[in-house]
Amino acid sequence: MPAKIIDCIFKNGVFKPIENVHLQEGAKAKVILKDERNEILDKYAGAIKLNRVVTTKEILELEDEACQY
Repeated sequence: MPAKIIDCIFKNGVFKPIENVHLQEGAKAKVILKDERNEILDKYAGAIKLNRVVTTKEILELEDEACQY
């Protein structure tokens, strides 16, 4: 079977696919965990010019402040 990315949700200690997965019962698969925020930051790295170096930590801190209610 070719590699495929499947979105999952982690609930009650189990990863559950959000879409149908066509595997036989008991089939083994590998799960790679990746932080979506870091993936987005990597995708747009260098696209924004601030005339200074900005660390990933600074960006995430700003995001956390912006999301507070």
